Amino acid sequence: MEKQSSVALDFDSVKIAAAKHHNPFSVLGRHPKANKIHVRLYLPYAETVYFTHNNVSISRIEGTDFFEYIAKKGELPPHYKITWLDKSGFSHEGHDPYDFGVQLPEFDLHLFGEGKHWHIYQKLGAHLHTVDDIQGVLFAVWAPNAGRVSVVGDFNHWDGRCHPMRSLGGGGVWELFIPELAVGCFYKFELLNRASEEILVKTDPYGQQFENRPKTAAMVVGKNTHEWQDSEWMKARKNHDWLRQPMSIYEVHLGSWKRDEHGQFLNYREIALQLVKYVKELGFTHIELLPITEHPLDDSWGYQTTGYFAPTSRFGSADDFRYFIDYCHQNTIGVILDWVPAHFPKDNFALARFDGSPLYEHEDPRKGEHRDWGTLIYNYGRNEVCNFLLASAIFWLEEFHLDGLRVDAVASMLYLDYSREADDWIPNCYGGNENLEAIDFLRELNTITHQQQPGTVIMAEESTSWPQVTRPTWAGGLGFSMKWNMGWMHDILSYMQQDPIHRQYHHNQLTFGMLYAFSENFTLPFSHDEVVHGKGSLLSKMKGDEWQRCANLRLLYTFMFAYPGKKLLFMGCEFGQGTEWNFKKELDWYILEYPHHSGLQTLVKDLNQLYKSEPALHRHDFEQLGFEWIDCHDVQQSILCFQRIHGQSRIIVVLNFTPIIRKNYRIGVPEKGVYREIFNSDSSYYAGTNIGNDMAKTEDTPWMNQDYSLTLTLPPLGALILKI
Repeated sequence: MEKQSSVALDFDSVKIAAAKHHNPFSVLGRHPKANKIHVRLYLPYAETVYFTHNNVSISRIEGTDFFEYIAKKGELPPHYKITWLDKSGFSHEGHDPYDFGVQLPEFDLHLFGEGKHWHIYQKLGAHLHTVDDIQGVLFAVWAPNAGRVSVVGDFNHWDGRCHPMRSLGGGGVWELFIPELAVGCFYKFELLNRASEEILVKTDPYGQQFENRPKTAAMVVGKNTHEWQDSEWMKARKNHDWLRQPMSIYEVHLGSWKRDEHGQFLNYREIALQLVKYVKELGFTHIELLPITEHPLDDSWGYQTTGYFAPTSRFGSADDFRYFIDYCHQNTIGVILDWVPAHFPKDNFALARFDGSPLYEHEDPRKGEHRDWGTLIYNYGRNEVCNFLLASAIFWLEEFHLDGLRVDAVASMLYLDYSREADDWIPNCYGGNENLEAIDFLRELNTITHQQQPGTVIMAEESTSWPQVTRPTWAGGLGFSMKWNMGWMHDILSYMQQDPIHRQYHHNQLTFGMLYAFSENFTLPFSHDEVVHGKGSLLSKMKGDEWQRCANLRLLYTFMFAYPGKKLLFMGCEFGQGTEWNFKKELDWYILEYPHHSGLQTLVKDLNQLYKSEPALHRHDFEQLGFEWIDCHDVQQSILCFQRIHGQSRIIVVLNFTPIIRKNYRIGVPEKGVYREIFNSDSSYYAGTNIGNDMAKTEDTPWMNQDYSLTLTLPPLGALILKI
């Protein structure tokens, strides 16, 4: 051994000390020179340092926090360990992070640069890693415009000088393997803005668990320890014919469905036991979760996401969430996640200007900022950004066994002039308002998810007349499985808010939707958006006294379940929540003590069972052959009559949208025989007046272009479903 004499620091070492070096490995660690091995360490908090294997001291370069040692060849082990004492005398021990080579394969970096690495979340972020039997954590982050990136955390005083990362070249990825680091430690990335030299501290875009808000650090997670018990469900899902199967979705905000006795959030596991029992009893086939992707602000309901690879810590750990989904599957309940690739918040700790430049967002605010929402728009023209989002979609479907994604705010992605003034948008290369890059992204999203995870569904929240949203990409469509039928929902709610005496003047709102009902694969949504921001609850939208409001709501739900399309109902709507949804507290469960509300809940339960048990009500939700008007022209009496069809099976639906009992009302029917009521929304079971027919025999009187007819008594604000 030769003792290192005190020398002036070279330029690279000065940059290391100033935390401005893009490749600390060129200075730190071991470096062969002639017949010697030079070891250089930079330890700002160390007083004394020595090699662990032989207790040989490593000398400080006078006046600095650098330590050097010159060793003979063969003197050091393949990966040396060091022990150092801090100023308080506390001892630290571990392998030198700068004694390890590059860990990320070039192939992964190449795929990521092309935007084709669907599992990049297994490489970027923080992952348990082993090198030559030495365990630790491999950190990697994409920050092409940073001058320096460091890992900071509770293990290094959150000091960016301690663990600077190496740049892997022109692709902009940085990495560092830190040996002996444990699961559970908190970390962020500290970045130096190359242009302004501003210091940025950012949480990990690929973090898989975070501190509970308002803290924002990511956490190193261990291997997935959950033992899945849903193999039968997952096997069946691959070949599931969701197009022709019933799908009735219960939309849930986990933070306000139920809370504990102290008003605090329940854990994912607690919610699973209570929610699945409730959903099964009511007959829903799926649960749709408002975004549980990590987010800092409760008020955003999850729609301002900062953690695209992490279930929020509000309700527990990632394995707790896996338990939730697994338990749903074991009870034959599918789970869909509301997912937000349209925009992200401006929070300084997250994606906004991540490396000091507009990296994830588009640089021009005319394309990169939502004026209405105060959020940023992804740059869909950048491969790595699209890869980030595509990998997030695959992550939830594959790692958490989710059965589908509901893609939020698709309309805002499709149009460059969405909610913008005339001078606040930039046309595409053809002069149009279509966002061509976002369109390509959406098509790839649907192509990749359906290829990688067959049987899953991707739904679009899309409120415009954009064509072929749910048609195959090879036919020019966007490739979504389904689309929310926002037009139908708005028309129907507008109609139901009319006083019954005036409904005859708005009859077309009931019937117009059938002109386009089969142009897309539609889901009929009465979602959270209709019961917030001063809109009131669904019940409060209905006209009349308490009985009439509840009767109207029963009629509305019957219309939805009988109408072509999959069904979605937001929590609380199933029992007529009286007040507008408040995310800060649980639903008003106490109102189920009152007959009108418990009756509504029973009605939804029975509608779900009827919808699932009668193929005519679901087999042809997206096909014209499953629906036929019997009469849609009785404007003055505000009555509709239609049939749902599957093969030889026909279900007759009659709806009376006025509070008047219609006696001896004649309808046409296609078959001769005795028709029985299989459902009556005015039943006393639902707190109705119990006006109905039980059975009705056909007459040989042609009516409404049908060979036979029935005379019925129609209940007030009521719906009848009949079957021969």
